[in-house]
This record gives sequence, structure tokens and C-alpha cells, in this order.
Amino acid sequence: MHFLHRCHALARAHPYRADGLLAVVLYVITLLDPISDHVAAEWSDLNPLLVLTVAGIPVFAPLAWRRRYPVPVLAVSVVGTLGFFYVGPVRGPILLGSALAVYTVSSVVERRLAMTIGAIAVFCLGSVSMRLSPEVWDRPVNAIAFVWTALAVAVGEAVRNRRAFVAAIEERATRAEHTREEEARHRVAEERIRIARELHDIVGHHIALINVQAGVASHVLDTQPELARQALAHVREAGRSALAELSATVAVLRQGDESDAPHEPVPGLGGLPALLESFDRAGLRVSREDEGRPRQLPTTVDLTAYRVVQESLTNVRKHAGTSAARLRLSYRRDELRIVIEDDGPGPGTVRGRSALGGTGHGLIGMRERAASVGGRFLAGPGPEGGFRVCVDLPLPRVPHPSNGSRRAK
Repeated sequence: MHFLHRCHALARAHPYRADGLLAVVLYVITLLDPISDHVAAEWSDLNPLLVLTVAGIPVFAPLAWRRRYPVPVLAVSVVGTLGFFYVGPVRGPILLGSALAVYTVSSVVERRLAMTIGAIAVFCLGSVSMRLSPEVWDRPVNAIAFVWTALAVAVGEAVRNRRAFVAAIEERATRAEHTREEEARHRVAEERIRIARELHDIVGHHIALINVQAGVASHVLDTQPELARQALAHVREAGRSALAELSATVAVLRQGDESDAPHEPVPGLGGLPALLESFDRAGLRVSREDEGRPRQLPTTVDLTAYRVVQESLTNVRKHAGTSAARLRLSYRRDELRIVIEDDGPGPGTVRGRSALGGTGHGLIGMRERAASVGGRFLAGPGPEGGFRVCVDLPLPRVPHPSNGSRRAK
């Protein structure tokens, strides 16, 4: 087997030399074929071996170029074989030359053209062999030329189909590998965006609160030390909360691909009271209003809703220039609507441009979070001034719309 593999590799590396060697081998086999006495007698003064030697040249010599010029090689080989039929036997090893040429055309030329050329070759060789045969036309021996040539067509067609099948398999494998690589890159990019979003929301919120409380402590440190101590306590608490959430995020990343590992930190709307209280301590009074009957939310939607509220209120505290905001949660049949509004003047055109142009990382993060769960995100100036963020998040449909109660904080 090792020897055969080496021969196959050499033939693929030097195809024209391999074809030339194959043509010589077939030519020698034809010359070694014994010619019967009655056939030699029919040739009278002609030397049978000399005739076969000369006739075999146009039949076998062109086979060295069968890969480059398959159709012309077949034409020359068939004409040489037919010429030999008129002066010598109408069957024998000399048919190997035409059969190899027919096989080459059937295996490399376009299928319809190959079948047409193959049919013509089968008809020409078979009909001339039958016409010049010394036996009666209906003898089975007269079918040899038909069978040899037709078999070459069939083998060539089978080889063509196998090559096409292997090429399709290789192309499909290459495409699948490329698709896997693209999918891997896409997943890596999504994960990077998710981590950046988490870090922005966690760090941004707590740093904003720390900055406010640190400013209060610095302002009243000399005149109201008790108030300064309260502000520093709030700073310490915000710092602990930030470290705890960062630790939870790092733990999730370290857990890798374990099937039972959570894929997101787990804060949700159940933590809104503590979140609103932290803003209240930072000087932002948030009034909360619930519409509809609160119900259990999917984990991803719950986390998205919490982060949207957290980031929106952080933006209000940092940019709106006001000490009041309104939060409305509307539980509908198949969606949760979150609306955060303020009536502050905002920092001039910067805030409006960030909202409308989408250049602020906080707004971009909220928009990406909403889109990741199939929701919608809108942000811009409110109808009565200030700024308004509205997010619709899909929920599993309930059988009947709930009769919502309203409560305000």
C-alpha cells in the first residue's frame, strides 16, 4: 500500500510523465498481442507487426497529453483505431487507447458534452467494428468494441461524480470551519461588550454616588463633622457594594463554561428599594409608580430592567441638575414598560446630543441591553422638558390581562 501511495503521489506531481509512461505501457501490451495465422494470411505481403507498430503510434502517442487536450486526443485516437480496423483485426488491445481517451473526456469535460462525445465514440468504434468483422453481425463477439467504449464512458462518469462529491464535501467542511470561526469571533465580541456593559453599570453607578458623598463630606467637614461622618459612611457603603458586584462579575468570568454557572450577576427589580434608597442618600428623590400586577420575570429581563433603572437614575444624578426623578413600571400582558423622567435643565446641548446621536456609553449600553432581550429603547427630551427614558421589555404572555393597581412612593 505504501508503494501504491508513493506511485499515486508521483503521478499527481508529474501528470504528463505519468500519462506518457501509461501510453508506452499500453502500446507495448498491444504489440505483444499474438496475431492469428489466418489474419496474417489475409494481410498477404504486409508485415503484421510492422502494421501494428505504425498504427499504434497515432492511437497511443497522443495519450501523453490527454489531460490538457482531452477532446483532440480522443479524436486522433479514435481515427487511428478506425484506420487500424480497415487493415487489421477489428478488436484487440488496440481498443485500450480509445477507451482511455474516452474515459478522460467523460471524467473531465462538462457532463452533457462528455456524454455526447462518448456516444459518438461508442457508435463509431462499435459500428465500424461490426461492419468489418468477419463474423456474422449478430454474434456476441461483435459487441466487444461497443462494450469496451461504453464501459469507459461509464467509468469516467463515475469518477466525475466521485470527484464532484468529494469537492462538495471539502467545500462544505471549509464553509463549516469558516462559519465556526466567524461564530467564535462573534461570541467573543458579544462577551466583550457584555463585560464592558456590566463594568460600566456597576462602576459608574457606585462611583457617581461616592463622588457625590465625598463632595458633601468635603464641603461640611469643618462646619458639620457629624454630617461629614454620615457622608463618609455612605462612601464606605457604596465602595463595599461596588467591590461586591465586581467580585460577583469576576467570579462569573472565572467559572468559564460550566453548565451550572450563572452567566450574569443576579440583581433584579427586587433590589429596587435598596437602589432607590442609595439615590435618596445621594440627594436624588425618586418617586416610584407601579402599574399592573408585578410578577416573576425571566432572569435576563429582570437584570436588564434593573440595569436600565440604575443607569438612567445615575445619569439623572450626574447630568440632569435636579434632585427629583420619576420611575414608572408598567406590567402589561406581554411586556414591561419602564419610564424614567426628570424635569432638570441638563448640561446644555451635550446631554441632548448624547441622547440623540447615541455617543454616550450609558445610553448605548441601555440600548444594547434592551435589544439583547428583544426589547425597545427610546431616550430623548421629555414632552414637558427634562429628559425621558422609555424601555419596553418582552414578557411571557399571561392568559388574561391583569387589572393593575397603582401605588406610588
